[in-house]
Amino acid sequence: MAFALSSMQVTSSAFANHQAIPAKHSAEQEDVSPALAWQGAPDGTKGFAVVCHDPDAPLVKDGTYGFVHWVLYNLPGDLNELSENTALGTAGANDFGNQGYGGPMPPEGHGTHYYYFWVLALDHQTALPEGLTLAELLREIEPNLLGMNRLVGTYQRD
Repeated sequence: MAFALSSMQVTSSAFANHQAIPAKHSAEQEDVSPALAWQGAPDGTKGFAVVCHDPDAPLVKDGTYGFVHWVLYNLPGDLNELSENTALGTAGANDFGNQGYGGPMPPEGHGTHYYYFWVLALDHQTALPEGLTLAELLREIEPNLLGMNRLVGTYQRD
């Protein structure tokens, strides 16, 4: 099991680590996923999954906390970046009740939230059905997880 940080590096051309996510990537504006890139995936990586999670959201659901903004999987192991508003991969369910990316939108007056964009490296290429929740995805991939790391962005509603 590899639910610990690996040496993989995750970056974005849209924002730096622990910096503000541009409003165009929020649910307040264009609501498009930011570009992501990663390097240093563990040896033997054959697939990837990407998740965006806001642990600061005041939501407890099905025994978990926070708010899931993006679940994306079935990404090939030779991939090392996603373009803005990517059409690659298979979209899972977010906590907005939709599939695909749903950008930051913390409750008004709730202050700054942190958004964790996780890239998970897998030992095989997945062919999972669309619409999986984060919990369902993690149940499927946990035995095949080689490593993971994240980029953290911030967002605050005006």
